[in-house]
Amino acid sequence: MAFSSERTASTLVFLEGSRSKMQYDADELRGTDPADGRTLLARYDLDGARSRLTKEVLASRRGGLWRWEELLPVRIRSFITTLGEGATPLLGPARLAGKLGMAGLHIKAESVNPTGSFKARGMAVAVSRAVELGATHLVVPSAGNAAGALAAYSAAAGVSSTVVMPADAPAANQQEALACGARVILLDGLISDCGRLARFISEQTAAFDMATLREPYRVEGKKTLGFEIAEDFGWSLPDAVVYPTGGGTGLIGMWKAFDELEALGLIGSARPRMYAVQSDGCAPIVRAFEEGAEFANPWSGAATRAAGIRVPSALGDHLILECIRHSGGGAIAVPETEIEGMQAYAARQGAGYLCLESCAALAALPMMLERGLIRADERIAVFDTGAGFKSEPRAPDPLAVVPNDPNAWPEVIARQYHSSR
Repeated sequence: MAFSSERTASTLVFLEGSRSKMQYDADELRGTDPADGRTLLARYDLDGARSRLTKEVLASRRGGLWRWEELLPVRIRSFITTLGEGATPLLGPARLAGKLGMAGLHIKAESVNPTGSFKARGMAVAVSRAVELGATHLVVPSAGNAAGALAAYSAAAGVSSTVVMPADAPAANQQEALACGARVILLDGLISDCGRLARFISEQTAAFDMATLREPYRVEGKKTLGFEIAEDFGWSLPDAVVYPTGGGTGLIGMWKAFDELEALGLIGSARPRMYAVQSDGCAPIVRAFEEGAEFANPWSGAATRAAGIRVPSALGDHLILECIRHSGGGAIAVPETEIEGMQAYAARQGAGYLCLESCAALAALPMMLERGLIRADERIAVFDTGAGFKSEPRAPDPLAVVPNDPNAWPEVIARQYHSSR
């Protein structure tokens, strides 16, 4: 797709606080809601988009997720940064489906995105919009895939990037970020600790914080999963969506997408039951759901090899819980011991080499069938969020790891940003 300085057909109108419902100017670079520190969501002129976004028009378009430009935030075409993300296939893994006794099983193959994971969607849109609004340096805390995606899209946009990762983050993600020119900071801690260091870096260097749901536009890229699922299923929706959940941006984005599609007249009011899957070694959303809580308390001692769902505290916890409850869905904790076993089993049944996060979602299916949460004859969409080779951990070099001590962080900033690279 060729891009120019002409205006896109974006119908973006304003940003809205996800809890406060306060409205803000969408053409200023913003992070979280000033009213309460929660997530800002983009709102569009859906009446204006309705006449342009028809099934016939969409069928004639090319360009991955950018086919949906009326419902994306970038206003000037030259700021669109793309590596070919989106338009991923919906697969019917026949042998695996047969073994699981689920004829209606489908897998959305997000591992074929440019950076090998679904994080490409969110970062393509968020980086494009941040650069359009004047950002020149971006920082993100990441368990792995978001780091590689931010580095790749920042390089494509010609801006600087910093990623803060747990020291045991998968080797492929570390190498990817380094190869794309990002500053890579390894921290002796979890993703939540990385988030605190990333915010400190943002404050000290004026880098824009791209952490999950701490800016408005990663969710806009992820919501295209919902657009594509509707199109993949012939402009209807599956009976259930099963999604490996860390920060939960994809669940939140898809729920938002379904409302927008209904407003455009592209789908009806029926919704899939949305299920969040976590490891029993880190299951704050599952615990909050079972307790009937509005928010999820941080998970102590978070431990799972599926790095992308090792998120002890999610900023969008209330939005995830709202989504799964309103849909009639739920949250399931999978035994950690089942996840790696499913990775090998799914591969040997022809589903490909899937990441551990994807395999957590697949491992939940027999449990869900047994509990009556899904039926064998239903249409089920499971999300393959990343390629299996991106799951391999790296033994950290102790000399290269930043201590999890805020008192040491000013020295880190001085060494990383105020001396020559």
